[in-house]
Formats: sequence, C-alpha cells, structure tokens
Amino acid sequence: MGITVLRNAFLIDCTGKEPVDGAAVVIEGERIKDVIRSGKVGPLKGKITTLDLKGRTLMPGLTDAHVHMCAVEGNITDQHRLLPPSLIVAKAIRRMEQALLQGFTTVRDAGGADYGFREAVAQGIHPGPRMLISGQYLSQTGGHGDKRRRAEWHDPIECCTGMIGIIADGPDEVRKAARETLRHDVDQIKIMASGGAMSPGDELDTTQYTIEEMRAAVEEAEAVGKYVLAHAYSGKAVRAAVKAGVRCIEHGNLIDAQAAQEIKKAGAFLVPTMVTYEAIWREGKSYGIGEHQIQKINMAREKSVEGLGHAYKAGCKIGSGSDLLGDMQAHRTTELELKGQVMKPMEVLLSATRVNAEIFRMESQIGSVEPGKYADLIAVKGNPLKDLRVFQNGENLHLIMKGGQAYKLTL
Repeated sequence: MGITVLRNAFLIDCTGKEPVDGAAVVIEGERIKDVIRSGKVGPLKGKITTLDLKGRTLMPGLTDAHVHMCAVEGNITDQHRLLPPSLIVAKAIRRMEQALLQGFTTVRDAGGADYGFREAVAQGIHPGPRMLISGQYLSQTGGHGDKRRRAEWHDPIECCTGMIGIIADGPDEVRKAARETLRHDVDQIKIMASGGAMSPGDELDTTQYTIEEMRAAVEEAEAVGKYVLAHAYSGKAVRAAVKAGVRCIEHGNLIDAQAAQEIKKAGAFLVPTMVTYEAIWREGKSYGIGEHQIQKINMAREKSVEGLGHAYKAGCKIGSGSDLLGDMQAHRTTELELKGQVMKPMEVLLSATRVNAEIFRMESQIGSVEPGKYADLIAVKGNPLKDLRVFQNGENLHLIMKGGQAYKLTL
C-alpha cells in the first residue's frame, strides 16, 4: 500500500477541535494513518505521494442520510408506469456517481434501492458513495407508499426495483413485511408514519400506522441488530413513531415544540430534508408533478424552518438529508445552506458528517478526520464556515477521496 500525504491544508476535522491552518494528513491504503495539526510530517517509509492543498479546506467527505437513488425521474408517482426496471437501474447508477462527484462519500438510501446497488459500489463495478440501503419501504393501504391514484381500483403495485414499497396492514402483516425486507439484506427498515407530499391518495399532516404496527417493525429490526427510520411530518405522527421505538425521524417539517422534546427524550435522531421542498416548489410542474402534490410540498416548505427551529431549540440530534428526485438531485449541496438559516455553520457541517455517521452506526469508520478511519476526504476552495454555498459550485471541489482513492483531483 502506498502512502499519500495531504499537506498545507486548512483542516476542519469535525471532531470538535478548532480548525487549524497548515495541517497535514497521512493516508495509507484506504485508511487515515496520521493527522498532523502542525503540518510537520516526520520520516515515512515506502512509496510516497505528496499533494499540496495550498490552503484549501480539507474535511471529511459529506454524507447524506436521506437519498433515493432509484428516484430517477422528477415525478416518482408515475415513474413505474413509464420506465422498465432495467432503465431505472441504469439511471440510478448514474445518480450514484453524481452524488459521489458532489462530495458525498457515504449515503443512506431511504427506500427504493436493493443491496445490489450497495454491492456494485463495494465491489468496484461502478463508482459511487458507500451505500446503506433500506430496500422496499413499508406503508399502510392508502398511505405514503401506496402509489395508486384515487380513481384506481387495482391491487397495490408490486415491483422489485424503483420507488415501490410493500403495502402491509396490521401488526402481523407489518411483521411479516419487515422480516421479508430484512431477508433481502437491508441495512435498516423504512416505514411511513404519516402522509406525504408525493403520494396521490393522502394528506401531509395525517398519521399512518398505529404504534402497534410500527412497534412490530421495530422489534424485527432490533432482533437482528438493525433499526427503523420513519417518514413523519406532523407532531402527532412523530410522537407515535418515537413511542414505538423508531430510531430516526425523517423530515419533521410540521413538528411542534412538544414533538421536538419527545424526539430529544427518546434519544432519536431527526433528519430534515429542506432542499427537496424548495426544488419541487420551483421545478415540480415542469416534471409533471400534479397540483395537489405541489400544494402539499408548499405546506412542508413553508414550515421547514420552523420545524427545524423547534428541534434545534430542544437539543435534538440533527442529521442531514436531501430527499431529492430525478434531475433535482443536482441541488444536493444546497441543503447545507438551508440548514444554515437555523444552525451555525460548524453545526451544519457536523450534521452532514459526524452526526450522520452516528445515525449510520459508522462513527468509528467515517464522519471525521482521525487516524484509523476511512480516508473519505474532500478538499474545497474557500471556507465553508464563512460560506456554506462553496459546495454548490462543483469547480470548488478539488479533491474527492473515498477509501483512499481519489475520484476527483484538480489541485
């Protein structure tokens, strides 16, 4: 294994230490060997490659806790009606590469992708971020995962690939669906605990799944050392989810102060996804998204800052997700700027690195620049602590490294 030395960096290591200028990081193979804040690297043995970052900001690779790589079209409600599974897979692979080249070295797919996508990256078949997959999400009949239009009378749609979930009602059906999902080697289980914006047959602020139904999924996940994340908007839906033992709440736009306190009390995480509402509000009609869905998106958009504010004041553990669809995935890094309306810049960076790593249960492997962790690193022109928009211009990203391999290098 060769050694790579990154020198002359403005280091934001995301450990809690203050940033330092002129630092050096030594990489051996896929791991970080040493972090030298003084920049004075001692003697090293073997083949050594030295890269001068010339004062660029060096930090851990970004992570996204809520992606849908198989949401390859802007209008996911009709995606399965228009595209064969093979084309969805081909487009999803391109989305994965796109995410990596935006500086995201690990992502959690919140429904749609099966373990084959994770293995395609792990086996080096195609470049992409490290993947944690949820497989098919679980939904009640008429819930957020039910893609049938209100006028349709056929049975729920079943499909192996894409944005199609499992419809299960009652604790016994949910338990069986959870076991079936776990059989397909998922990293975590996704359930729908409230209505959603992109589903055609429900309203945003409704509750879905009873506590008993959700608890069945939680018990099955915990039995094999995994956990449940729940799509939930309203305070009532969030309170029910955390009472059932859900570990991670997605979105949470409509929560109140009491629901935020319940998240905090339960030790659960919140993953806001602010950027998707802005993107769909601006661009959704051009992708054929219906007026009813746009109205629901706007409800979530108008409440997103308020909801995050409640969580922030309550001291919740706040991760970072995007939830973007189709071509709108180009806006992934804008999520950081939007969180900056409530959180301090360093807190925003931590949400997309160290906190997400804790959500993923990978805090010993990723999320900060420390010896022994994967060499998942990005070098960016500019200082994100002064301007969170620096990530939005891809030309500012001069180094993108995952597991010691540089996927972009323009120093």
